[in-house]
Amino acid sequence: MKSSRHTPLEDAQALLIGTLLTSLGITLFGKASLITGGTAGLSFLLHYATGVTFGKLFFLINLPFYWLAFKKLGGAFVVKTFAAVGLLSFFTEFMPLVLDIGRINPFYAGIAGGALLGVGLLILFRHQASLGGLNILVVFLQDRFGWRAGLVQLIFDALILAGSTSMISLTSVGISLIGAAVLNLTLAINHRPGRYMAI
Repeated sequence: MKSSRHTPLEDAQALLIGTLLTSLGITLFGKASLITGGTAGLSFLLHYATGVTFGKLFFLINLPFYWLAFKKLGGAFVVKTFAAVGLLSFFTEFMPLVLDIGRINPFYAGIAGGALLGVGLLILFRHQASLGGLNILVVFLQDRFGWRAGLVQLIFDALILAGSTSMISLTSVGISLIGAAVLNLTLAINHRPGRYMAI
């Protein structure tokens, strides 16, 4: 079967919808004082430590990773990823103006937030984009060696969560780990080489 290439309009809507869903997942995590992996997790840790907003930190932390993306995955991937990172940073900064969550159960935040993050990343991956940072490395490893993106990401996330124990409670770390599992199982089940043919 011949693969079909995504149109620029399809890529644009994917970047918008993928980052919008992801920003909602990030918001749920932040409201429940949870953490996730990758550069988002590092951004959360720095946000909790300094009070600087997640969006600003996320955009800045991702800057060094674009060189790897360009060298290994090409210019189109870099442009889409830069756009996705910028959109996510904007949406997370904008979210408090349109959504005010008074109370949320941390377990619900972990599960629903992890699912939203997984689906958002899945959309971006299928349109040859990512949210930068470790996602770039994960996509490269899957394309190069066939390693499952979700399972590799889960290993990275577990390491970051282990390092967060001095910043958030052990209960929050445990719930965050559940959220990370939901996120990465969503990717592992749905994002496999050769399964999705459009590019």
